[in-house]
Formats: sequence, C-alpha cells, structure tokens
Amino acid sequence: MPTVNVDKQALFKALERDYTSEEFNELCFRFGIELEEDTSEKEMAERGGKNASGLSDRPLLKIDIPANRYDLLCQEGLARALRIFEGKQKGPEYKLVKPANGKLERLIVKPETAQIRPYVVAAILRDVAFTQENYNSFIDLQDKLHNNICRKRSLASMGTHDLDTIKGPFTYEALPHKDIKFIPLNKNVVMDGDQLMEHYTNDKHLGKFLDIIRESPVYPVVFDANRVVCSLPPIINSEHSKIKLSTKNVFIEITATDEHKANIVLSTLVAMFSEYCAKPFTVEPVEIVYPDNTVKVTPLIDRRLATAKIDYINSCTDLSLSSDEICALLGKMSLEASLNPKDKNELLVQVPPTRWDILHACDIMEDVAISYGYDNLTKRMPSVNTVASALPVNKLSDHARRELALSGFTEVAPLILCSHDENFKFLNRVDDNTEAIKLANPKTIEYQVVRTSLLPGILKTLNSNKKLPLPIKLFEVSDVGFKDETKERRARNERRVCATYTSKASGFEVIHGLLNRLMEMFMTSLISKSSTKLGYWIEESENPTYFPGRSADIHLRYVDSETNERKEIVVGSFGVLHPTVLSNFDLTHPTTALEFNLEPFV
Repeated sequence: MPTVNVDKQALFKALERDYTSEEFNELCFRFGIELEEDTSEKEMAERGGKNASGLSDRPLLKIDIPANRYDLLCQEGLARALRIFEGKQKGPEYKLVKPANGKLERLIVKPETAQIRPYVVAAILRDVAFTQENYNSFIDLQDKLHNNICRKRSLASMGTHDLDTIKGPFTYEALPHKDIKFIPLNKNVVMDGDQLMEHYTNDKHLGKFLDIIRESPVYPVVFDANRVVCSLPPIINSEHSKIKLSTKNVFIEITATDEHKANIVLSTLVAMFSEYCAKPFTVEPVEIVYPDNTVKVTPLIDRRLATAKIDYINSCTDLSLSSDEICALLGKMSLEASLNPKDKNELLVQVPPTRWDILHACDIMEDVAISYGYDNLTKRMPSVNTVASALPVNKLSDHARRELALSGFTEVAPLILCSHDENFKFLNRVDDNTEAIKLANPKTIEYQVVRTSLLPGILKTLNSNKKLPLPIKLFEVSDVGFKDETKERRARNERRVCATYTSKASGFEVIHGLLNRLMEMFMTSLISKSSTKLGYWIEESENPTYFPGRSADIHLRYVDSETNERKEIVVGSFGVLHPTVLSNFDLTHPTTALEFNLEPFV
C-alpha cells in the first residue's frame, strides 16, 4: 500500500475540524484507509509528553492508501474525498473547456514511435496558482503515480511543462540517440542521447529508469513547434520548459506502452490539480493526431456509467436498503446514483474520472458497505448449518508432507513465479506456448511465468544452501499452474509432490524407495503394465531433464471419481538430473529428483 504524507494542519483546515489522533484514526478506518503515524505525537513522546509545537512547524500524517485509489495519493484528493464522505461538499463537476480562440493545441505522433512507446495523451491546465505547498504536492503525486500504476515508468511516464516557454503544435517522435540534444532538467550543459545515458547511469533517482529505453536504436522525444525539446520520456524533462512557482499554464504529456494506464494517470493528475485553476475543475483538452490520421481528444474526464442491482447489494451486505438510501450512501463515496426508470431493481451509477477503481458491481457494493459502516453491519448467525472439513487434496497433501518429513526430507517453500529460462531452458525443456501462464508485464526477469514444475524452485533453494553437509534432502508439496481453455478463467492449478536427493553419489535408489513408500501410504499397489489391476508401475523414459538411461515415468491406472471410468495416465517422473541441468543451477553434486501429480490419488 502506498503511504501518503499529508500536512496535518492543512488537512484539518480543509476538513473544517481539529481531530484528535483517535478521532482521525476512526475516520480513516471508516473510510477504508489507515493512519500509520502522526508525527506530532512522535515529537511529543520524544519530549516526554510535553507540548511539541516548537519541534515541528508542520506535523505530518502518514496515511496508508489502497493501491487502486490513485485519487487519494495526494493531499488534494484525500481532503476532497474525506470532505465528500463527511457530507461537507458534493463531488466537483470536471469540465473540458476550449481556449478562447476555439482551436485546440495539437500533439502529432510520428510513425517511428511505434518502435518504442506508441501512445501519448496530453492536457493543459490554464491559470494555475501555485504555492510552495501545492507545487510540492504536484511533483509528489507524479512520483507516486510513476511508482504505482506506471510500474516505475515502464507503462507510462509524465512530462509537465511551462506552456508559456514552448509553442504548439507539438510532435512526439523517436530519433537516433545522437540526434536528440537538449539541456536536461536542473542542468546547464547540452547533452545528446548517449551522453545523457552515460551521465545518469549512476544517478540514484533516474539511473533505474534508463534500461527502459537504453537498448532501443531510437529514443522517444517530445518537440514543440520550434524544435525545442520538451522531454525525453521516460527519463527526464528539459530545463527549457521547467515548471516553476510562477508558472501559470501547464502542458502535461504522458507517453506510454499502455494507453489505458496513460488515460488513468492523466485524468487523475488534472482532476487533482485543476482545483487551483482560475476556473476550478476546468481542463483544456489537447488533440492527439496519430500517423493513420486518427484524432483523439484527451483527457477523458466524462463520467462513466456503471450499474448494480439493488438486491445484489442488499444480499452481500445483509441489509434491506431502499434505492434512495443506497444512492445517498454512494454519494458519500463520490458516486452519483439514480434508479433505472426501466428496471426498479437496478441503479445507474455515474463514476467520476477519479474513481478508476470502480470496475464491477462488487466495487459499488463495497462502497455502499464502507459508507454504511462495516461496524454497523448486523452480526447474524449463518442461515444454514455446515460442518467444516479439509478439502481431500489438502488432506492428502498433509499426509504426503508428513511422510516425506518422516523420511528425513526438509520442506521448502519457494515462489510460484519464476523466470522463463528456469522453467524451460534450464531444465532442457522447450516451451510449446500451450501450457505456461506468462505475465504480460513482469516486474523483473525472475517473475516471468507461473511455474509448471516444482523442480526449479527446489533447485534454486538447493543452490542457496550448497554449504550444508551432504546429503541434502528437500521436498515441496504445492501447486503449479497451466493454461486451460476449458476452464472459466482459462487456467488451472495442479497439486504436485517434488523431492530431491543430493550427495556425492546420485542416490537413485533413495528416490526410488521414497516413491514406493509414498505409494504405499497412498494405498496404491505396484503392478505390472500387463496387469488388469489398479495401481502404478514405472517405465524407462527419455526425458531431457534427466541423465540418459537414468530416468523413468510413473504410470497410474485408476478409476476416475467423476466418470467412474478406468484410466491410465503418466502422473510424473524421476531420475538422475542431467549434468547441464545441474550446471544451469550452478550445482556440482549429483542430484536425483522425483515429481508427480498428486491429484489422481485423491
């Protein structure tokens, strides 16, 4: 959860009341946020409980904000939302206002930007009155949005400029490194793209963003009509168009790899700070002209329509609220609602541009519950009697864990996400693009796919514990994930057992014996392939993960509990790991592994 530092005096002034720490903590709880710290109390404690007024001119409130409430990431949004929640004001009406001459500024997108950051949105705030406090808040909100929804600028990045120092129409281009020359923000030396990359490599603040574009043959750049560089996204703005306290007109451009995220960020930014315009809550739109001559006007600040059923809200909250009562409660959460004239059981909810977290009827229901007060919900016994019991697969998993532990193996719990190479290449396996669930925007290379095998996690754990005395015996009983188009969510979990034995010798017989012991515990008999009985058998196999001639598949003949049909499947395999697999995980001792699907035994 992001933490927002809010000026205590300014917030209480906006709320028209001085709260005690306990009272404000209660208000935060009712609204769904959390007061982490009141620095004025800390100062008092350091002074033995005496008046701390002399220690800090401006005490702060540190407040934890839900990650999906981008509108609460600054003091302006937080104060506005709490005032509406307390009934001290109604939600503002955000308006797009054209300039006096009726001609919108234009931002022209060049075709080559498709190579690197294909989307851009923009807006203008006119006649802004900056003070040191709201200027700092303006910068801080950009930082928090960059770190949150923008995913460290990889999905979107903001550039804010003094419009009076530049001239439209603007162009968004992608040029070779040497062709981009300008003075970066807070510098006094002209740099080209390569020099800028070298200069900021060791910078604590900007260095971590360089890799977003470093390897690209072209860098994105925003120019004004006079070919003055405005910004080199997502790295830095130009000193020429720097925002100052004296700035009156602000040009905001956001380049992105995700257009939806860019629109969210832009609407949040202008909604928060348009209150400081001469005409509060007015924004001047900008035309975005794409290479195919498509023209889009941003920002998107019109209210969105969402719907929710009254009986759904009441059933989830165990209340009996009328439509008028629900509408009043939603009003406290900045949502305007009315009864659908065509359906007396449906509410039409007008969602403002600050509430991008409203995606489904359940989000509307949650806001009703928050506004009503969770503490005020009636506590009742369930209307049905149930007897709790463990899921069969969890019960069997616990039995397997116990048996493995009694056999001298140590349980590990690695992450369910791993890199693509660890899941495939490191195990000598080929990705056929049909089974692995891949993350669209992985945060790091270590979290690219949902594992389809437990083996990589155990081998990584083994790598981190190579100094332990031999033999090292590890196991895990947990889930892997697969694509499955037959399922509602197009994916499924599968419970598996995996164990490894590492020593100076391979220990193949140890793992083979462990398999037999587990099957005995599962009351599954060892049978021959030609037998008609139910049970398991092993067959030599050629598995690239294992050493040739030192691996086997585990076959199972069982009765499907759902169809009552006899089935024969391969549930897993075991063997001595191939030397290249050991080398990929930087392991030096022979290791034998066992892995099989636990679910057919349930």
